[in-house]
Amino acid sequence: MATYPSVLQTVIDTTDARAAAEFYRQLLGYVYRTGHETPDPAGDDWLVVHDAGGRHRLAFQQVDQLTPSTWPDGAVPQQLHLDMTVPSVEELLIQHDRVLALGGRMIFDRFEDPEEPLRVYGDLDGHPFCIFVG
Repeated sequence: MATYPSVLQTVIDTTDARAAAEFYRQLLGYVYRTGHETPDPAGDDWLVVHDAGGRHRLAFQQVDQLTPSTWPDGAVPQQLHLDMTVPSVEELLIQHDRVLALGGRMIFDRFEDPEEPLRVYGDLDGHPFCIFVG
């Protein structure tokens, strides 16, 4: 019988690991991995956040430079993005305000689509992520 690896977490490159981790921690209601809660005086070059059940979800790796995606213009592709869902249009509006308050920006709006309302945002480093009703 074959065995398969399992995905532990998705790692996101960022020019400010603490800010990126905090953005997604607040947006998704995650918590820091034990020992990652407070800034490290030696530097925060690797941070992990997980869900309430303790499952690793996202990690943030500090890099010196990062060229933000220009999606939907194809000059610099997304390379990877996160899809997130909410149960209703009303909740999408609430999350829209939260994303903007946390420092994200909307880069594509398909809110009026009757079959699948969605909005695409850029995080603090410009990584695209979608929130849609599903």
